[in-house]
Amino acid sequence: MALQNIPIGLQDFRKIIENDFLYVDKTEYIYKMASKPGAYFLSRPRRFGKSITIAVLQELYLGSRELFKGLWIEDKWDWGKKHPVIRISFKDINFEQRGLESPLAERMKEIAAQYGVELKTPTARDRFRELATVLAATAKVVVLIDEYDAPITHYLGKELPQAIENRDFLRGFYSVLKEADHLLEFVFLTGVSKFSKVGIFSGLNNLLDITFHPEFATMLGYTQEELEYNFENHIAATAAKMSLSKEAFLAKLKEWYNGYRFHHLAETVYNPVSLNSFFNVGDFENFWFETGTPTFLINILREQGLYKFDLEPKSQIEFGSFELDNLYPYGLLYQTGYLTIQYRDEYGLYHLDYPNYEVRNSMLAYLLDAFGGVHRGGGIVLAIKMEQAFMAHDIAKVMHILQGLFKGIPYQLYEKYPESFYHAATHLIFAYMGLRVHSEVCTSDDRADAVVETPDKVYVLEFKLDESAEAALEQIRQKRYHEAFWNLGKPVVGIGINFSSKTRNVEEWKVEEMA
Repeated sequence: MALQNIPIGLQDFRKIIENDFLYVDKTEYIYKMASKPGAYFLSRPRRFGKSITIAVLQELYLGSRELFKGLWIEDKWDWGKKHPVIRISFKDINFEQRGLESPLAERMKEIAAQYGVELKTPTARDRFRELATVLAATAKVVVLIDEYDAPITHYLGKELPQAIENRDFLRGFYSVLKEADHLLEFVFLTGVSKFSKVGIFSGLNNLLDITFHPEFATMLGYTQEELEYNFENHIAATAAKMSLSKEAFLAKLKEWYNGYRFHHLAETVYNPVSLNSFFNVGDFENFWFETGTPTFLINILREQGLYKFDLEPKSQIEFGSFELDNLYPYGLLYQTGYLTIQYRDEYGLYHLDYPNYEVRNSMLAYLLDAFGGVHRGGGIVLAIKMEQAFMAHDIAKVMHILQGLFKGIPYQLYEKYPESFYHAATHLIFAYMGLRVHSEVCTSDDRADAVVETPDKVYVLEFKLDESAEAALEQIRQKRYHEAFWNLGKPVVGIGINFSSKTRNVEEWKVEEMA
């Protein structure tokens, strides 16, 4: 049986349907929005299907019934009611070279020409208002804006004044949505970041933000049910190719690409682009790397010494939105898809973590580069060597690998916070190698710096700077860190490590089995 083609990089709904590419039917969610005219906003990470959702809405309002044959919405939509559409995609506007005013003004002119309208006003904002006014003479207008924040987020971390300038321009441009509210049938804006209404949509009080709305939590991304129904033949073929049972294959697929949760009560979803790419390639690969390095985000994490994200629960205000003058890292990490909601506790606080194996490995590679000076391609080599050494209980080799790691750390990485960089690099290489590693694990008295568990031993590590390995071991003894792991039924080994700020490396280490 020939497998249905999977769209890779395709965001044109018409092209997908007309060429019989696989489309996961999301029209029930779209109906929930579109059946209640108004203005909606949705923030989701990159590669999550925002653009295809915009394309579906456009064809829906243009009355392209032939494209919706067999889809959920086909017999529920009023196809006799059509609306003119103003669609803007900021990722397709060359704002880097030309700014915002000229390309947006041209875009308004292009849309007007499609409807046989000649605009008389000169500026992008005025043309937006004029176009809405003229088109509304026939029927109320639909406005669809994709990647509304691209001209702002593009400059984060490198040209903040330009980001602020673009934000202020867009605030004025988007104000047309309020002024022309009586002319509009439906408005939908998408983006990666969620700035507060004061920052971008000042005065747009009728904008309904569905970013955390439970009814729309699975509108983008694929649920487990959607995966197994829509990709049934692909699952069977790929599992057979990999000599895996269906159950084992689905478990591995979930570990790699599922895990995103956009409301604490919602089920998790798969990253659709990663999943599509997987079935296209037919192998488990890290497709997240292909979307570019979040340099500005990594720089912020390095400045704040933040390299692990599962320590403290967060209130939604800490990661739900942000402003240009307050780039809180958890907000950036959540909105860019590196962290997701695990659950909300009884106090209303949210616990965040990596969504899946793919993202975890991507971020660990970035962080190991930032905190350890290890090029992303070299991290896996070090990780494998470290794993082999721990599995063989060859602590001398572990220390040799660590010494090589620290020898390559650029001076500027540890100049400001030497102890945290040693700790971070050690934690990250352990985490990267796939062993069960816990850093600063809580015990009854205090915290151990790191704990590594192998199948038959537990290693409790304590780091010192400019003291001695014996002092590190003595802290393990006095604080009795090892007793917290006796219940695992394995020997517990203490490792005391002393770093030297003078040599900028491991100076001394001692090992002792803890009784």
